[in-house]
Amino acid sequence: MEIPRGTLETQTFYEQAGGEETFRRLARRFYEGVAEDPLLRPMYPEEDLGPAEERLALFLMQYWGGPRTYSEQRGHPRLRMRHAPFTVNRAAHDAWLRHMRDAVDSLELPAPLEKKLWDYLVYAAGSMVNSAD
Repeated sequence: MEIPRGTLETQTFYEQAGGEETFRRLARRFYEGVAEDPLLRPMYPEEDLGPAEERLALFLMQYWGGPRTYSEQRGHPRLRMRHAPFTVNRAAHDAWLRHMRDAVDSLELPAPLEKKLWDYLVYAAGSMVNSAD
């Protein structure tokens, strides 16, 4: 029996999770939290968090199988290098995950998709830590 195209078996995580709208909602909710966070907000020197929100949305869309716009605009993600100028300690890690947890929860994804996304975000946050302070 042939499996019809477009079934879950052939869809990327990006498609399964709801595509561009889902990742834009995630980034928007995350940066709403960052905007009010005294620890994280200073890590974003731009007055307007819109460009950072756009970069995060584009990165996550690309990572999960969506358009490659991030790399087309910015080159290879090189996340550790891009975050190196900032002190990312355990407190920053925890604050980042706190806002990301709220953003992920707001999406109300099916449990298996939510777990896959969250596991990646926890891994990514851990890999950005560059200071014991």
